[in-house]
Amino acid sequence: MTSRASTPPGLPLSPDAGDDPYLERVRDHVRALPESGIVEVMNYGRDRPGMIPLWAGEGDVPTPPFICEAAATALHAGETFYTWQRGLPELRIAIARYMARTYGMAENPDRYFVTGSGMQAIHIALAMAVGAGDEVIIPSPSWPNAAAAAQKAGARPVYVPFAYGKDGFSLDHERLAAAVTERTRAIFLNTPANPTGFVATREDLEAVLALARRHGLWIIADEIYGRFYYGQPGGAAARAPSFHDVMDEGDHILFVQTFSKNWAMTGWRVGWIEADPRLGQVIENLIQYSTSGVAAFMQRGAVAALDQGEAFVAQQIARARKGRDLVADALIATGKVDLVKPPGAFYLFFGIAGRTDVRSLGLTLVDEANVGLAPGTAFGPGGEGFMRLCFARGDAQLAEASRRLVAWLEGTATA
Repeated sequence: MTSRASTPPGLPLSPDAGDDPYLERVRDHVRALPESGIVEVMNYGRDRPGMIPLWAGEGDVPTPPFICEAAATALHAGETFYTWQRGLPELRIAIARYMARTYGMAENPDRYFVTGSGMQAIHIALAMAVGAGDEVIIPSPSWPNAAAAAQKAGARPVYVPFAYGKDGFSLDHERLAAAVTERTRAIFLNTPANPTGFVATREDLEAVLALARRHGLWIIADEIYGRFYYGQPGGAAARAPSFHDVMDEGDHILFVQTFSKNWAMTGWRVGWIEADPRLGQVIENLIQYSTSGVAAFMQRGAVAALDQGEAFVAQQIARARKGRDLVADALIATGKVDLVKPPGAFYLFFGIAGRTDVRSLGLTLVDEANVGLAPGTAFGPGGEGFMRLCFARGDAQLAEASRRLVAWLEGTATA
């Protein structure tokens, strides 16, 4: 397969200081952090009556009551004081149990550190792995926050375009290996991936691990969509392939995780980082000097999510699979989209015939279809010509969104 993009441009940068002496004192690498192309569309369409918002990376199901009640009980019991920097022992034990059930690992709570979101876990991982002048390899298109976090650390994201063909997106191993330089310190791999739905095979993971070992690189493994895996056609699996399946003790792999997706807790901002216990004091220090820990009552809700939430997670996955098929089948039937059903995550990433300016297209779809999608350019190089649609929604909303999009395609897509 070949990459869909040839020589892709970088992410759009925020305006420079110009002649403003006030802004000139802001560090260049911070001032240059990219603006969000998703937020632009959201702000443009969020107040439209009847808008169907499929632009953000979250579902429409609120956090289930059993999680909220556990947090509320702890809150009313007075658990409002400073707490363990590494996380409540009970939560770290619950994470270890969950990982043992899901990944067949030995239960070792010392591997897990509770963070204020998956995003903080990413910042901590990058703080340990890279610094000013270093490079981080990121397959692209990708969720933009990881690259921005690398830039915030003073490092440079090096984008390696996914290959794209009739089977969708795949990892280009030759390009990945060719991207390694003397400045490379880490590979950031999100699988299952936002926005493409790409899922790394076991062979992909073995190849990336071999590359990292060969050059002494860190791997930052973002596997937050690992449960949202639809397996092969006609089959099913409990989770996607993971670095846990191929790694050895001592491999330099930092796993970042979140409660946001599986348990519908996006607004809670609770996650965890998994690492070799030898890094424990380093990670504790990084938590201490940033947020000083996650609120104890929120962690009680997270314990309930892990210990009582498996049925809810199964419902979320089944709902997402149904949503994927509902929207994808409708769009593919028009013959006007370039779309392959993704094997993982909960996004469709597709092109529309004759529409290459996807930033403008996102605004047009708000005006003419009253459906909100995110432009592919918001996800960096390789996203040109694509739109992202989140299908983690209810049947009625997705059916109506499909109807509107199909009507728009039938009427204007070739105009």
